[in-house]
Amino acid sequence: MKKPKVRNSIFALKNYIAFFLAISFTVTCSFLLYLETVTTSSGIEFARENIELAAKITFLNIFLLSFICTLLYMVIRTIKIRKPIESILSAVDSMSKGDFTIRIPEGKADKETEFDIISRDINKLAKELGSIETLRTDFVSNVSHEIKTPLSVIQNYATLLSQKDLSEQERQEYCSVISRSTRQLANLISDILQLNRLENQEIFPRLKQYELNEQLCECLLRFEPLWEEKGIEIHTELDRIVYIESDRNLLDIVWTNLISNALKFTPRGGAVSILLKESGQTISVSVIDSGCGIDKEDGDHIFEKFYQGDSSHRKEGNGLGLALVKRIVDILHAGITVKSMQGQGSEFTVILPH
Repeated sequence: MKKPKVRNSIFALKNYIAFFLAISFTVTCSFLLYLETVTTSSGIEFARENIELAAKITFLNIFLLSFICTLLYMVIRTIKIRKPIESILSAVDSMSKGDFTIRIPEGKADKETEFDIISRDINKLAKELGSIETLRTDFVSNVSHEIKTPLSVIQNYATLLSQKDLSEQERQEYCSVISRSTRQLANLISDILQLNRLENQEIFPRLKQYELNEQLCECLLRFEPLWEEKGIEIHTELDRIVYIESDRNLLDIVWTNLISNALKFTPRGGAVSILLKESGQTISVSVIDSGCGIDKEDGDHIFEKFYQGDSSHRKEGNGLGLALVKRIVDILHAGITVKSMQGQGSEFTVILPH
């Protein structure tokens, strides 16, 4: 790597010297021509020795001045141009090899150059690519873990089923565990595929006007066995009929996940409320529970894929529900807010354009 640079430097130096000599020769010739013109026009005669000495001094002065100016230019060019370009090229090369931790030094804001602007943009790109790489790695790791768990359960209980001395009760219990793990695995794969399609914008909203009250009631009634089994009180404020023009299938996923989470995190004897409000150009749907609530640290990550803050409920989900909700809300140009206090429950509110 160094040898080509040395050869290039020697070649550049030869070119510079040739350039200096050419400039010096040209200026010296011009000087001699000037003297000859002065002699012709004024009749003043100069001694040959004086002319030769003046020509030599002129040549050397021009050569030295050009050389010094060029050296100054090379130093300035190295500091102002070459070093920033080398830093940028080095950073881009590192990024192409997968190193997104590289950062290019940036100048002061009050003395910002074009190279500083490029460096800042490259640093921003490296940071974003690093975040994407981290998310990709975490996603693969989480998917592997989530798939491995039910597969291990299925394998272990399938091995137990092969034993000949099992009672009918044990056999049914093992089959039930295998069936539950199979459903969990199927739901996980279905959610991953659906989230992937949503993130890649392969699913486009199909807007159609329909009654939102009816949809919320249908979603709530799907969980009737669960809330009755846990003795949870259900409160609804859906008296006024509200029509909305949106994608019914996508919103069905939103309501199903929010209601499912509310019931999952609400203890026995608790309460879950669903409120529907229409105000001007917006419609808001709130799902409120009296469950364990969300602390601030978990609240910052609840919409991330596979994030499950409450470890006591991990076996009941895969951490993709709220990620699906957030992506659908974004696609529908809606919004979602979360209010929660640990130990006092949570309130998720989806704000839809009318």
